[in-house]
Amino acid sequence: MAITIKNEYEIALMRESGRLLALVHEEMRKELKEGMTTKDIDQICETMIRDFGCIPNFLNYQGFPASVCVSINDEVVHGIPSKKRYIQNGDIVSLDAGLIYKGYHSDAARTHGVGEISPEAQRIIDVTRQSFFEGIKFAKPGNHLVDIARGVQTYAESNGYSVVRDLTGHGIGTHLHEAPEIPNFVQRRRGAKMQKGMALAIEPMINEGTYDVYWLDNDWTVATADGKLSAHYENTIAITDDGCEILTMLPEEKEALGVL
Repeated sequence: MAITIKNEYEIALMRESGRLLALVHEEMRKELKEGMTTKDIDQICETMIRDFGCIPNFLNYQGFPASVCVSINDEVVHGIPSKKRYIQNGDIVSLDAGLIYKGYHSDAARTHGVGEISPEAQRIIDVTRQSFFEGIKFAKPGNHLVDIARGVQTYAESNGYSVVRDLTGHGIGTHLHEAPEIPNFVQRRRGAKMQKGMALAIEPMINEGTYDVYWLDNDWTVATADGKLSAHYENTIAITDDGCEILTMLPEEKEALGVL
């Protein structure tokens, strides 16, 4: 699939798709607590998306059985919600979800601590989130995708963490996954040159120990090979005239993080 350039109307639709998804994420954050099941989170996500008149784009995507990926502690991504999996005090929980609004997709992920978490757990959450912002400093016309990757990788590794190699970000638009693939680590190839109208899902997945991962027996969930913590932070962005616009953050979230 070739890289698609979105016009202003399409970006406006993606902006609304992203705004609604940000509201879903905020609701999941508020509701996340010890004792609930991961399926409870999925039900909150799906109900809210459908109440908006939107479609949960993860549900049944390539057979995935839920509207949100709920990945806990050493799980990197694609955790399958279950009525038998309970959230515990001290867990870090990554929530990755998306929706379709008038044919246009949005995709975002957040990692949250539940109850009292360790300083080490809080630190990997904070560094993973900041690695996203370090990466998108380079998200502007004329730069290459490797420039984003270098920003992410340099920041994460300077803080003693590793960047997952086996999973990447991606283009997004009328499909959940579009070209190009967007690694979070530097490769020999520079990747596509960015231009105004590109819509991208940038999603650092950062591990406490090795960057090596493995797939669980369910063929979906990815976990760290050494059992150490992993965190995930993702937003859908659009390349503008001189930078990028984050489409999946609420104004109050941007204000709290000091994002312009």
